[in-house]
Amino acid sequence: MPHESAAIVTRGLTKTYKVRRPTTGRLATFRSLMSPARDERTVVSDLDLTVGRGELVGLLGPNGAGKSTSIKMLTGILTPTSGEVYVDGRVPHQNRADNARSIGAVFGQKTQLWWDLPARHSFGLIQDIFDIAPSDYERQLRDVDQVLGISEFWDTPVRLMSLGQRVRCDMAAAVLHDPAILFLDEPTIGMDVVAKERTRAFLLQQVHERGRAVVLTTHDMTDVARLCERVLLINHGRLVFDGTLDRMKLQYGASRTVNVTFGEPVAEVRVAGARVLSHEGTRATLAPEDGHTPEDVVRALIAGFPVVGMTVEETDLEELMRNAYEAKNEILVP
Repeated sequence: MPHESAAIVTRGLTKTYKVRRPTTGRLATFRSLMSPARDERTVVSDLDLTVGRGELVGLLGPNGAGKSTSIKMLTGILTPTSGEVYVDGRVPHQNRADNARSIGAVFGQKTQLWWDLPARHSFGLIQDIFDIAPSDYERQLRDVDQVLGISEFWDTPVRLMSLGQRVRCDMAAAVLHDPAILFLDEPTIGMDVVAKERTRAFLLQQVHERGRAVVLTTHDMTDVARLCERVLLINHGRLVFDGTLDRMKLQYGASRTVNVTFGEPVAEVRVAGARVLSHEGTRATLAPEDGHTPEDVVRALIAGFPVVGMTVEETDLEELMRNAYEAKNEILVP
């Protein structure tokens, strides 16, 4: 049994499927019907992870990496082929009803709201399903509305909402029964910048004020940088990294470069403690080396050249993720 302080624990979690092997030649269709050959395909392999209460974790990876299958096992939708999984102290696929009361889930491309009803009517149905006391229901609804701003459109039928409005209502619906854990799959998909900021503020509130554990899958690297205290990278169903963003940057070669624009063409750019990556006329890009910082490079450039513009760029998260996969001899899934 896992430690009580952990919201989610998996040990050796594995999911395999049997898929029909294609056949060719004469009577191939007949053979595939009478005695089809099948191959085993492992989607999630020997996954070990722990998520603490009050922790927001990003579960990241390319398409087909096994993220959705992992979430489905954690929510009890799928039964693992082997291994152990505990969510809020329960085995999800063995205690589906109790597990449903402990978790909330939002999938950006799907909805748990009734399509032809206003969202507020769906909230009332969820209140009845989970037997939420009226006072608790009103408080929860008021709290989520203060952050997500959904009251302006919650009387609109769900089918008439924009994708961003619907996802915000789904987010509210997922926490009405006060779950201990939230699973979010692409929660900011289709949102404008204002809606994204409201959603991010809501998630941080759920973690820091409510103490919920949140597992987030997303391809939006801004969401990762703004929200995730820790990231789990998986590819081909295997865990390739588990740690903070700072640790990822340190381990997989995060670097910063200085882009400079000169007021007039410069024949040669030489700066102590910096390597020139590119230089053409009035533009150059340099990388600090030998223990020097970008700030050192900036000061040296300003002191020695006619600088009119300058920016410092850091290795983006997508490149860091690629470095992590390559370090584990992984091949990216298209």
